[in-house]
Amino acid sequence: MKMKVHDYNEMLKEELKDSEFRKEYEALEDEFEIARQVIELRLKKGLTQKELAEKVNTSQSCIARLESGTYRNLSLSFLRRVSRALDVQIHVKFEKLRPARS
Repeated sequence: MKMKVHDYNEMLKEELKDSEFRKEYEALEDEFEIARQVIELRLKKGLTQKELAEKVNTSQSCIARLESGTYRNLSLSFLRRVSRALDVQIHVKFEKLRPARS
């Protein structure tokens, strides 16, 4: 059986055409962006979720939740551990709220 590989950005672009999906996505946009970056960085380093978990001193299921974009109660200290394991720095900033899209 041959699997069809989809490009994340193309899939997202298509899904965002649905207004309900767009609304839910925008509500979780920060979480999904963190997930996307962690996945990308982990893959660039050639690590499995289990290998990253070992470097972070956590479980593979914890990394899977982080990469799902649905991990709740992320702490800055946990993100720092992940960033060190991936040899990157994290940057956190506050910005003025954007007006709601209709």
